[in-house]
Amino acid sequence: MCLTVRHKNGKDDAMRTRPRHVSVWMNEAEYRHLKMQAELAGMGIDPFIRSLVAGIQLRPRPPGEYTRLLRELSAIGNNINQIAYWANAQKSVREAEIVDAAVLAKKAWELVKNGL
Repeated sequence: MCLTVRHKNGKDDAMRTRPRHVSVWMNEAEYRHLKMQAELAGMGIDPFIRSLVAGIQLRPRPPGEYTRLLRELSAIGNNINQIAYWANAQKSVREAEIVDAAVLAKKAWELVKNGL
């Protein structure tokens, strides 16, 4: 349902789907706290408040380091899968390939342990 809202300047906004405006007075400390909480969730103030009103459990946005960690873990998993595919195709595996897979798995564990 799309509503048309006429602004004070006389222009219509056919894209607006929220015709109600709520205004809240806050002191400086309350506003700083609200802004900080919204930033921690990775959201603007308006979507943050709407999410709280909707009862959505908000958590802090994961640090940027998690993206790098997930990318690295994905690459390690791909390497281990390639070794497993090759071992299945050859119906045998050499000790060197097992050691390589173990080293990759250990590296993955270290990344997770140090990243969390």
